[in-house]
Amino acid sequence: MERDSMDFDVVIVGAGPAGLSAAIRILQLAKETETELTVCVVEKGSEVGAHILSGAVFEPRALNELIPDWKEKGAPLNTPVSDDKILVLKDAEGSINVPLVFAPKTMHNTGNYVISLGNLCRWLAEQAEELGAEIFPGFTAHQLLKNEQGQVVGIVTGDMGIDSQGNEKDSFTPGMELRAKFTLFAEGARGHLGKQLIADFELDQSKDPQHYGIGIKELWDIPAEQHKPGLVIHSAGWPLKQSSSAGGAFLYHLENNQVVIGLITDLSYSNPHVSPFDEMQRMKHHPEFSKYLRNGKRIAYGARAIAKGGLQSLPTMHFPGGLLIGCDAGTLNFAKIKGSHTAMKSGMIAAESVFTAIKNGAENGVDLSDYTTAFQNSWIYEELYQQRNFGPAQHKWGNILGSAYAFVDINLLNGKTPWTLRDPIPDYAQLKPAADCAPIDYPKPDGILSFDKLSSVFLSNTNHEEDQPCHLQLADPDLPIRVNLKRFDEPAQRYCPAGVYEVIEENGETRFQINAQNCVHCKTCDIKDPSQNITWVTPEGGGGPNYPNM
Repeated sequence: MERDSMDFDVVIVGAGPAGLSAAIRILQLAKETETELTVCVVEKGSEVGAHILSGAVFEPRALNELIPDWKEKGAPLNTPVSDDKILVLKDAEGSINVPLVFAPKTMHNTGNYVISLGNLCRWLAEQAEELGAEIFPGFTAHQLLKNEQGQVVGIVTGDMGIDSQGNEKDSFTPGMELRAKFTLFAEGARGHLGKQLIADFELDQSKDPQHYGIGIKELWDIPAEQHKPGLVIHSAGWPLKQSSSAGGAFLYHLENNQVVIGLITDLSYSNPHVSPFDEMQRMKHHPEFSKYLRNGKRIAYGARAIAKGGLQSLPTMHFPGGLLIGCDAGTLNFAKIKGSHTAMKSGMIAAESVFTAIKNGAENGVDLSDYTTAFQNSWIYEELYQQRNFGPAQHKWGNILGSAYAFVDINLLNGKTPWTLRDPIPDYAQLKPAADCAPIDYPKPDGILSFDKLSSVFLSNTNHEEDQPCHLQLADPDLPIRVNLKRFDEPAQRYCPAGVYEVIEENGETRFQINAQNCVHCKTCDIKDPSQNITWVTPEGGGGPNYPNM
């Protein structure tokens, strides 16, 4: 197909904290040296921030470096953390308050802020545009653009106006080639092009597989008398311990009488009957959480996978023509339950490598191997190395014993143990046959604190053009019924937090139904499907959730 093309010095895929920080830093360097550079950022959401979902307690270290006068420029960091609380939930009623002195020091949040990461990204986009970045929301990076040598020379945006059968509609508009000397991939966890790059260039050789959790989050308006601005609560134990799953809950108090509440379920769980969505809904009934939510109103909902494998799972991040940055590579620090500051720093380091290469006359396809050296000499590497054993310890010994190990490793030994724990089994391979696992009887939602999936998806403002190709692709369309249903009671019915996948009985036959229009782009299906039969690709640009303040 003949496509229009545009040429840039740098193309960045994804307007999240990593991608926007890279754009800002490149253009800062260009301004300081009076160098003319063109930078383009493509964002699949309808606007910057539309697909951004995070807790979020934000550590400002990278922001302090990138934009030291961020307060004067109005960055939306309005609620400093005022108090930390760590709980072990014993059961549906009881809890133990863990003194901070006995918690891993990475869980301490003095100096951090409770924020909406989506709003921070909107502000970062304004700073990037003021420096000259071109930001294209509503455009997907649909496929890689490679030259004859197999080097990455840009991306191709998705075609618009294709019907569900693959035919061109009257509204058809072909995607464009966005060509660049360097392309930075900042798609977030389990980026579909990042996944392809890792496979194409064998970037994960001799590494542990990446590991993931699914974070499910709600935003609530609550009565003023129940609101404590800056209060940060984390918990472990119930309800996930009932199914021997790992993970934990959070509740953060924002400004304006709002709280965010959520649950991260580690996708290493083995019982295929687990439903992370339903675990989240019953978790809100615990008195430690319900006391803040009673008489409140749920106003937003969303879900997103997080990459939590840490240092042992980081792929090689450079390849001919570009870099993987942020959560596309997996730079989140799970010991802190924070990834925004590390994503930003990885983008800043990438910007400096790219700028130096361009200044030195680099052309298309150069492999920025010096990025690895710069990354390893930075505080992000030091931080990830110090806390490298936290995630594997959680997998080996569970939340409580794993955290006890982390206390010794991180607090007392400062991460200087002479060993590195390994975590070699991918999350999808952890599932046991359904017949070997206890079914889980989840309570019905009460419509006050707990809700069903469809009403939740409604609050995510998710929308896709219905007459388009399905962006959830099955390598074998018959496998969900032939294999997954028989062996695992088709877990897609439960691990998806948006009701995308259903097993339907119709006219005496059983079939697998995909409600792609419900998809909130969490990527859990691409990660957890035990047969690795589902591949998430980009839908038509602008489709998906539209998060207002998440």
